[in-house]
Amino acid sequence: MSPENDPNDDHNLFRELMKGVKPVKQNLADLGKPRRVKDINHQARRLAATSESSSLTDLGISDWQVRPVNPGENLLFHVPDLPLRTLQALRKGLLTWQEGLDLHGFTIEKSRAALSEFIRDGSQIASRCLLLVHGKSYNREGEVPSIKSHVNVWLRQMPEVLAFCSALPKDGGSGALYILLRTRTHKHKNLNH
Repeated sequence: MSPENDPNDDHNLFRELMKGVKPVKQNLADLGKPRRVKDINHQARRLAATSESSSLTDLGISDWQVRPVNPGENLLFHVPDLPLRTLQALRKGLLTWQEGLDLHGFTIEKSRAALSEFIRDGSQIASRCLLLVHGKSYNREGEVPSIKSHVNVWLRQMPEVLAFCSALPKDGGSGALYILLRTRTHKHKNLNH
């Protein structure tokens, strides 16, 4: 029997298994449409978040001390009292993310508004882990990936965020983040004692 006709040959087996499979036309992750909580204030929050006149304090996040990060740099942040085991599970991608947001093509202001709403909505519907795709693209001057640099600062300012880290390659690698949100059992410590 010739090698081309050997049914046990890996190459021939692969070709046989791939018959009828159509190539993917795009290589972008489909994060699906994020689920939204329907409440009375939802539309008001959305309008305020997308309004060009909304102030930084309305969103609760500012650009104070934005440090440029490299496109391939892995990001990591966690609150001091986060258990090491939880942080390791987040970094290894063992915590399943429930919602996703892709910021590709967004301006800085639209990214800020979308991220703020995404985190608040995720917290409201008790999502534990989120996926944020910020990309690695450079700003117009070609100096730093501006959305990634800003996201790195903004998430640290949000009280709902316990931790974030760069995603595994299958979820976007250094162009995406896993975000761990505070749950009802992990509240802010009361500092007014």
